[in-house]
Amino acid sequence: MKRTTVWVTTAAALTGLVACTSSASSEEPEDKRPASAPAALPALRTAERSTERAETARVRSTTVMGTQLSLSADGVLAWRDGLSGNLTIDYTGGTAAETMRGLGVTSMEARYLSDAYYARMGDTFAAKMGGKHWLRYAYDDLKTLGGGADLADQMRSTTPNQSVRLLLDSGDVRALGRETVDGQAATHYSGTVRVEDVTDTELRRRLQDADVTAETVDIWINEKNLLVKKVEKTSTTNGRVTQTAHYSDYGVKVAVQKPPAADTEDFKALLSQSSTNPT
Repeated sequence: MKRTTVWVTTAAALTGLVACTSSASSEEPEDKRPASAPAALPALRTAERSTERAETARVRSTTVMGTQLSLSADGVLAWRDGLSGNLTIDYTGGTAAETMRGLGVTSMEARYLSDAYYARMGDTFAAKMGGKHWLRYAYDDLKTLGGGADLADQMRSTTPNQSVRLLLDSGDVRALGRETVDGQAATHYSGTVRVEDVTDTELRRRLQDADVTAETVDIWINEKNLLVKKVEKTSTTNGRVTQTAHYSDYGVKVAVQKPPAADTEDFKALLSQSSTNPT
């Protein structure tokens, strides 16, 4: 398999959760955040804590990365001890999706465990991989990708409360009023993150590493102080990325099993093979 194909496949597989997740670390002290509209801060900090304590949720999302890729994802996530979960990702358009279709992949099962991310690529892809259906991406190995160490960090920390935290870091958060989301009352909050205005060094580095020039964040918080919807729109040097996610069933049981070793190919080993045999 050509190395370029491996790179495209990897990028497409990772997009389900990584896109639009340039949020600050959950360890960042509150007093280092940029000042936001005082009236909105108490409610958002309560929502951040409530969403973090919920530990699990059902998620359905759509992601559009310019003309490169569009996809939808549906499944469950847990963040009680790092990121874990099961998602079904459907590739719906874009040049990367066309490449995936050429590999016989239009839909993919994704499993997130404490040490690695697993992607089930399908029978056609397995035929090119010696019969193995699963690709394993160790988080430490993801440092070799274009996103560097930050991409590995994002894979570990992509949780609903991170969207609330990102909005707290925006510096201009504002409440836009009450709306109905998925049949329930919710308060709509909105804000913008501009790289040149970010005072936190780590957050600014993450945005710059992702080629982000500006990002708008909209979230909806229900009466239980839980995030029920988010929309993140990011302007990058490579185009615009938009992700919309809906969260429900907080507290749902999440059990993730590691795929059989005999049916799994390690990404690092595959990349090494493609480097020595690029054709």
